[in-house]
Amino acid sequence: MTLNIELIDKIINVTSKAATSCYKFLGKNDKVNADKAATDSMRHEINKLEINGEVVIGEGELDEAPMLYIGEKLGAGGKINLDIAVDPLEGTNFVAKNLPGALSVISIAEKGNLFNAPETYMNKLAVSNKIPVDATDLDFPVEKNIHNIADYLNKDIKDITACLLNRPRHKEIIDKLKKMNVKLKLITDGDVSGALMVTDDKYNVDIFLGIGGGPEGVLAASALDTYGCKFQGRFLFENEKDISRAKKMGITDLNKKYDLKEIIKGDSIFCATGITAGDLVKGINVKDSKYITETLVTHKSSNTCKIVTREDTIKT
Repeated sequence: MTLNIELIDKIINVTSKAATSCYKFLGKNDKVNADKAATDSMRHEINKLEINGEVVIGEGELDEAPMLYIGEKLGAGGKINLDIAVDPLEGTNFVAKNLPGALSVISIAEKGNLFNAPETYMNKLAVSNKIPVDATDLDFPVEKNIHNIADYLNKDIKDITACLLNRPRHKEIIDKLKKMNVKLKLITDGDVSGALMVTDDKYNVDIFLGIGGGPEGVLAASALDTYGCKFQGRFLFENEKDISRAKKMGITDLNKKYDLKEIIKGDSIFCATGITAGDLVKGINVKDSKYITETLVTHKSSNTCKIVTREDTIKT
């Protein structure tokens, strides 16, 4: 089954409205209400669609409402049964402090085709479609991955750029990359956009790696699939609660390494609307009583990968 191309504009509307709904909290140091505004808007807009949707990637569980929780049913009903992955506000700190890189993100796929991921950490690796599938692997030493990428791209090691979250947990990897004289793009948050920077030469990122959020990994994978890129992820379970939650979701092999095709199957639509300016899309611009937004949208079956600009009148 392919998703109707007419759904694209409707999903763009969902993330655009979620993005603009939290604009009033920009720079107000109030990430809780910014996130709530985006979440409430996203729920409201999805519930207008003639779909039977279920959240498989969300921000929490049933007792954590008003977040869009895993298992929540969305939509006004209809013949279309969908899995939905959401991050209404990726980069709550970016909005709170008016920093670059905040997004509103969603992915949809046919029921059963989007991985039901626990809200835990994931070790990730993403590379462009220019790199052979077997050239990189989560289980390879970082040095081997870098050397193989350099060989296939015919680049010097010093011209390879690696993107990863700037976290203490990555000190060993960062030290190894520095020792190799690899260029580093260290990001503070937002590892959906970090992973997507392998999709186009204009971002000058050859590999995305390291530990970030599991839900964000699934969201990124859905877009990377349309670009034909490689993605691998392995969940990291820190305590018995994480393990119990994973088992309830049907995850029996806690050390399993997931390839992209195990995370996202069939057709999908992915949208990421910029709230503050970032590498992927521009942030919200206000002009003549209108919000102007940019959304990165991918749709696998139509091979759509584009930036859509949209205007919405500001309601007073």
